[in-house]
Amino acid sequence: MKKIVLMLLSLVATAAWSAGDSFVNEKAHNNIRSMDSLRRGAQTFVNYCMGCHSMNFQRYNRVAKDLGITEEEMMDSLVLTDARFTDKMEIVMTKEQGDQWFGKAGPDLSVIAKARGVDWLFSYLMNFYQDDKQANGWNNLTLPNAAMPHVLWEMQGVRKAHFEEVTDEKGAKHKEFKSFDQVTEGTMTDTEYRDLVRDLVNFLDYSSEPARLIRLSYAPWVLLFVSVFTFLAYLLKANYFRDVH
Repeated sequence: MKKIVLMLLSLVATAAWSAGDSFVNEKAHNNIRSMDSLRRGAQTFVNYCMGCHSMNFQRYNRVAKDLGITEEEMMDSLVLTDARFTDKMEIVMTKEQGDQWFGKAGPDLSVIAKARGVDWLFSYLMNFYQDDKQANGWNNLTLPNAAMPHVLWEMQGVRKAHFEEVTDEKGAKHKEFKSFDQVTEGTMTDTEYRDLVRDLVNFLDYSSEPARLIRLSYAPWVLLFVSVFTFLAYLLKANYFRDVH
């Protein structure tokens, strides 16, 4: 059943992609084999995302085991509530409270990387800009009019988007994005911020399918077995057919 749900989510994501998000234009280039990146991404997630977004299909002890974190380190650094080590990564805020306070409650992010894709997530977190017309003061090129504010603005700084009015071949006028104008500098350089976002996306990618780390660790041994088996099978075949002319 879980596989069917994930397959449907992937199909929805593919359909949304083909429909055309105009500014999905950056690759994540993440690597879930990097434990350091995953640990940094987990730290960013619990500090900046988990106030509004749960991860109900993930547990603290599973994250600790997969990322090579001790129980003490997990409880001291990544569990910011009174949750226990074996608890799910849930949040206190209810859906009703989220709808009331933000207009729309933040979705659970357990399989968001499967539903949206890591490149979409990376672009989304890179493409926030200040917009006074929005209720929360922010807008996004990848997902226009999103209810989510820019929670990482201190690191990236405040930017405004510069649009120009253009006329297409049919004579219709529309606004086209040209560039970002930096209003205030962030605490990080552009490269540092990209690395932070990449680590966060990396953690979301891992969390959408934790078992992938196990498969990747087994892959070299499986390939070695297949290679040895193929060689032995060839020797057996050569022995059987050596007298056949």
